Amino acid sequence: MKQIGFVFLTAIITTLVLLSSHWQQLTMALPAAADIPEEILRTEIITAARSPIDGKLLTAAEYAELQAKLQTAPPPKLNTRVRENIFLLRLRKLLFTIFPFLN
Repeated sequence: MKQIGFVFLTAIITTLVLLSSHWQQLTMALPAAADIPEEILRTEIITAARSPIDGKLLTAAEYAELQAKLQTAPPPKLNTRVRENIFLLRLRKLLFTIFPFLN
């Protein structure tokens, strides 16, 4: 009876060892052939971009033209009253950060 139990235990341990060694081989496999290597992706020239304004897809020429236009266009002017209100709101936020008990 002990011999049968020993043989049965040996068979189970052998099976577990073989399966565990097979699982390690699966994890050490190479990446799929469809994956593009990182070295090639780093050298790829990007020919499409997104607009910083509305997120539309642009070609490289359209993107360069938009960037040049954005750099040469003057920033929009705000009303002096609106600018003053924004300044006061920022000052209020700063004061509440420094003195939280003023709330």
